[in-house]
Amino acid sequence: MNDDVTSHTPSGWRPDRLDRLEQLARDAGAIRVAVIYPVDGPSLTGAIESQKRGLIEAVLIGPEARIRQVAEEEGLSLGSTQIIAADTPEKAASMAVDLAISGKVEGLKKGAIKTNILMHAVISEKAMRTARRMSHVFAIDVSSYARLLFVSDAAINIRPDLGTLRDITANAIDLTHALGIERPKVALLSASENINEKIESTIFAAAICKMADRGTISGADVDGPLAMDLAISPKAAAIKGIVSNVAGHADILIVPDLVSGNILVKDLDYLAQAETAGIVMGAAVPIALTSRADTVEQRCASAALVVLVAAARKKAEGLING
Repeated sequence: MNDDVTSHTPSGWRPDRLDRLEQLARDAGAIRVAVIYPVDGPSLTGAIESQKRGLIEAVLIGPEARIRQVAEEEGLSLGSTQIIAADTPEKAASMAVDLAISGKVEGLKKGAIKTNILMHAVISEKAMRTARRMSHVFAIDVSSYARLLFVSDAAINIRPDLGTLRDITANAIDLTHALGIERPKVALLSASENINEKIESTIFAAAICKMADRGTISGADVDGPLAMDLAISPKAAAIKGIVSNVAGHADILIVPDLVSGNILVKDLDYLAQAETAGIVMGAAVPIALTSRADTVEQRCASAALVVLVAAARKKAEGLING
């Protein structure tokens, strides 16, 4: 990937990394994305703006009269954007899943629908599942950090067991590969760098690292357990004498549970003025999973992630079939 996204930059200046993601997605080409129940200003604006920026071809699913009313209130031009009528969030989610299964859309995008309703529709359909557990990944642009941070899982898996944590790690690695990061550095977070039988996350982290050593997880440098400071601070790693390809330079932070991950992401968002984008990996199609508080820029960045993952999958399928 272009150094603008992932590498160190001159003091006092750095590019907008989320904007760079959008440019990469535009270069990959717009894809058809089902936008599920976009019946409020932020979700509909995010969908139409993503379309306007050349990221997606939106298929809006929800009550047509309400969608058009919101568009009028927000000053949005729907033009020839397709609208498929669905009078409830549940019906909209089910119809979007059907479109994905039939290949009529290549991605899904959350609108004004609760995450549990959307994910229930996705998980309930066998054709939407893959060999891996589904997991969520945040791509986070923190101005004080030299690269994009990817945090998983802070939205879907509440308290992952070892097998789920393996899939969470592999899904996050796949996302970074889709963004052009050839060998990401993965830190398995815990409260300490030492294995402690009373702290389950330290044991799980060590097991994940052994999976990476044996090739069960591939395509990344993996280390853990690591405390947060050791994962992102070269100074902290040096002081504590941690010698690692990952320590101090992590691209991916794998959190031990949803609660700690959610707190971490919101800390970065509100205290460090970070910008975030979110995506669900491990399903048959990528899913942009946004928060009600997300800005238009963040919603467009999430759409860009969907485009880039879809493009990477097409490329991989082409190599296999070719």
